[in-house]
Amino acid sequence: MNSAPESQATLETRAKLLAATMTLLARDGYARLSTREIAAEAGVNHALVHYYFGTKDRLVIAALDEANRALIARQERMYAAPGGFAEKWAMARAFYEEDLASGFVRVQLELWAASISNRTLREDVKPRLLEWRRVVHAAVHEALAAYHVELPFSSDVIATWIVGFWAGIEFAMLVGISEEEGHFQESLQAMQDLLTRLDREAGLSDPSVGGTGQAV
Repeated sequence: MNSAPESQATLETRAKLLAATMTLLARDGYARLSTREIAAEAGVNHALVHYYFGTKDRLVIAALDEANRALIARQERMYAAPGGFAEKWAMARAFYEEDLASGFVRVQLELWAASISNRTLREDVKPRLLEWRRVVHAAVHEALAAYHVELPFSSDVIATWIVGFWAGIEFAMLVGISEEEGHFQESLQAMQDLLTRLDREAGLSDPSVGGTGQAV
C-alpha cells in the first residue's frame, strides 16, 4: 500500500498545528495556551496534538524551532554577505521590525518568561537562546578582525552586551515603554553611526548607506 498520501497529510497536519501554536502564542501568550485551542485554531482533531507532539510544551518548542531555524539562517546569510557592518546592523534593525510585526518577538519572550518557573521548558529554551548568542558572537569576532582593533575585553563580552541589549529592548517595548521613555531607536541609531565610522576607517563602508539613515 502506498503511504505517500498519508505522509503528505501528516506533514500538512503538523504544519497547521505549528502555525496555530505560533498564532495563539503571539496573540494570547503562553499562560492562556491550551492544546484544545491550538487544535481548534488549526482545524484538526484535538487528539492529533498529543499523537504528533505528546505535550503542549513539546509542541511549543517544535513551533519555536520551526521559526528559529529560518531566522537564524537568515541572520547567518546576512552576516556572511559582503558589505560593511553598519549596513548589516541596519538590516538587523529592519529584520527586528519584521519579527516584531510577525509576533515572533513576543513568542520568544513569552517562552523565556515561562521557562523561569518551568524547568523542563527551561532546558529546551536555554540551548536555543545560546544558538542566537553563537550567531552574534561569530559576527562580533569577524567585525573585530576587520577593524584591526585591540580591546581590553573579549568578543564574548561584546556578544553578551549585544544579546542583552536586544533582549532588554524587546522586553521594554512589549511591556509598553515608549520611544520617548526608552530611547530605543536613538540607541540603535547611535550604534549604527559608530559602526559607520568604523567601517569608513577600515575601508569597508558602502557610500549608499549613511550613518544617519533610518533603517526602520
